[in-house]
Amino acid sequence: MMVIPAIDLKDGQCVRLVQGDMEQVTVFGSNPAEIAKQWSRMGAAMLHIVDLNGAFARKLVNHEAISQIVTATNIPAELGGGIRDMQTLDSVMELGISHAILGTVAVSDPGFVRQACRAYPGRIRVGIDAQDGMVAVNGWAEITSVRAVELAKSLEDAGVEAIIYTDISRDGLLQGMNIEECASLARSISIPVIASGGLTSLDDIRRLKEHEDEGICGLIAGKAIYTGAVDLKEAIAIATS
Repeated sequence: MMVIPAIDLKDGQCVRLVQGDMEQVTVFGSNPAEIAKQWSRMGAAMLHIVDLNGAFARKLVNHEAISQIVTATNIPAELGGGIRDMQTLDSVMELGISHAILGTVAVSDPGFVRQACRAYPGRIRVGIDAQDGMVAVNGWAEITSVRAVELAKSLEDAGVEAIIYTDISRDGLLQGMNIEECASLARSISIPVIASGGLTSLDDIRRLKEHEDEGICGLIAGKAIYTGAVDLKEAIAIATS
């Protein structure tokens, strides 16, 4: 199981939000590339980059910071935020990103997800962000009537490489991961699931790893590793043991 450090970008800076609220922001660094190198030195095998500005602008915004991160490290990076069309997707891949994460567009234009998977086989992941099991879109600003598990099932034959499942009610709060819901989703589909939202302690990782055989292939580590609540090296050791 992989532990993937998150680098959330807002106005070129590395930040963390509380439940996706752009007004509840903590800046953890003005040089995201240096932070990326730090996580790489600590053993990260992949980075999770989110263009927060892009998620709201519906287009890629933090091009320079993303490019600098990719150039500064020699590990793969996945990127989400504002990828809604092939032109943007192509530009993302040209930056050297290994996997693109499609979010809102999986609800608004599922045909595009299939098109993207055909164009970049094995390199498309879908981010499903949910509250009480219902999908949230447009930077989590809107809760839809679409159930997360039904959206995931509808993508099983699309060629999606992995689902990144975020419980937004826990994101950024350090209150523990919704492991039961993540595991339930993983059992319901054939696509591997990466858990996100609420990592608080190494015990979260131990509990999540118990479901690895059910389809949990990784987790996103955000605020917990920035505040020191979780040591990334220890987290990776537990996840890969």
